[in-house]
Amino acid sequence: MISSGRLRRRRPRHGGRREPVLLSPVILTVIITGLAFATPREFAFSRLLPAAPALAAAMWTVVPTVLLGIFCLVVMVTLSFFYSDLGTPYTGAAIIAVTLAAAYASHIRLEREEMLFQVRLVADAAQKVLLRPLPRRIQGVEIESLYLAAQEQARIGGDFYEAVDTPYGVRLLIGDVRGKGLQAVGAASAVINCFRENAYDLPDLRGIIHRLEASIARHSLAHPAPDQPEHFATALIAEIPYGGGQVRILNCGHPPPLLVRRGEIRVLESTMPSPPLNLATLLGDHYFVDTVAFGEGDQMLLYTDGVTETRDRDGTFFPLPDWMRQLGPAPPRELLDRLHRDLLHYSGGKLDDDIAALAVRCLTQLGQEHSG
Repeated sequence: MISSGRLRRRRPRHGGRREPVLLSPVILTVIITGLAFATPREFAFSRLLPAAPALAAAMWTVVPTVLLGIFCLVVMVTLSFFYSDLGTPYTGAAIIAVTLAAAYASHIRLEREEMLFQVRLVADAAQKVLLRPLPRRIQGVEIESLYLAAQEQARIGGDFYEAVDTPYGVRLLIGDVRGKGLQAVGAASAVINCFRENAYDLPDLRGIIHRLEASIARHSLAHPAPDQPEHFATALIAEIPYGGGQVRILNCGHPPPLLVRRGEIRVLESTMPSPPLNLATLLGDHYFVDTVAFGEGDQMLLYTDGVTETRDRDGTFFPLPDWMRQLGPAPPRELLDRLHRDLLHYSGGKLDDDIAALAVRCLTQLGQEHSG
């Protein structure tokens, strides 16, 4: 589930109910025409008629815009039969000039809208490659995802997640590349692709992290950003082994996940800190794996810091653990839907950072044999 972090109203299609704003050029024309006929000629409201096609250019296609301009010209000529000294030649010339300019402006706007549409199609395709739809169930684990882009035009960003079925169990990845723009997207893509390749082969989570560390380091050297020569990312890998009744977590500077077990909420803080990706040379390459009980009915929420750093009007951070306690038991999809809605409500409808989240619930004891 991927969407924008801004509250938006859907626009009706052309065959459906049209919004009143689309009729505003017609309404303006009717008002000016009525005033021109109903008031003395000294007021000369007819001189406002060129405003109607100018307004139409912002929302109509070329042909309706031209037709409205022709109608305004006809109105002006008709007025000249009832009132003298209206300056009909000058106003008529203004209507013609404005209509031609409006038609050209409408043509340019439509071309740009088509270009933007094509760009969004490419962005959607890139998003499906970077953050492909996750399976809703792997073995006995139910998985749901949420991605909210802070910018309305954005489809992807520096937050990322993945879930794969491996011979060692269900492995999950969530992380956040520091920075914005295409550079952050490129770094996130490098990390995800590396995880997809190595999660199937390497038996130890530390080995996967070393590969991710090397991947983002190579990407930073190959694609340095002017304002950020090196990229680094927080990341968290969780492994739910087959038949283990537990979850192994390697947290590299990422916000701690929340565990819901028998109605109790527990923040899974790391016992020992591990460095974020691409900072091992500065902080040391010591990675620590925590093991936590995770059995049937238990649920985890993995998230990026955009969740906990969402602010209200007073600047107070979103209280995620308290929110979870107030929410009570909820299946993964309902949990993320409520989180989506409440984050937008808490922030007043606009997010300042991208948000990614995974809700994972253990439905049954995972089998001893891998079926993939």
